[in-house]
Amino acid sequence: MQIKRALISVFDKTGLLVLGQALHDKGIKILSTGGTATALQGAGIPVTQVADHTGSPEILDGRVKTLHPKIHGGILARRSEPKHLAQLLKHGIDTIDLVVVNLYPFEKAVSEKAEDVDAVIEMIDIGGPAMIRSAAKNWMDIAVVVDAADYTVVCEEIGATGEVSIVTRMRLAAKVFSV
Repeated sequence: MQIKRALISVFDKTGLLVLGQALHDKGIKILSTGGTATALQGAGIPVTQVADHTGSPEILDGRVKTLHPKIHGGILARRSEPKHLAQLLKHGIDTIDLVVVNLYPFEKAVSEKAEDVDAVIEMIDIGGPAMIRSAAKNWMDIAVVVDAADYTVVCEEIGATGEVSIVTRMRLAAKVFSV
């Protein structure tokens, strides 16, 4: 499972630039959104905006950006299933091999901004949980990272072999259900 394309969309940017540079150095194409894309591009790391990848703009003040078949099809397609691969080809969908997402800090928003209901509501992440659960469901074919503490092992494995081992993918997928 060679990593060729990664989708990165993180609220907490800790370690982001090191990860992005390591992926870029290995020739991995990076898809990204909003502030994550801006941070990566600001460091000189090439990024394709999700809106450019999908052909659909972000809408509703950024509430809808990754909820698209070109994202979830690319994540959920089973690489060993010819029917899935044929459907990807038919619809012009590229596979996504690595998903790096950390969620909006909803609990923190509630504790710090409880009186500002609108601000708290905007911290309810929809696209992030959908992407990480999609990736976890397809862990045999895709790696999902929800914790910056795992960037190092992912970069080391990709650096050594171009892929993330099945043992690491399984461990990372299990972590999705604890965030």
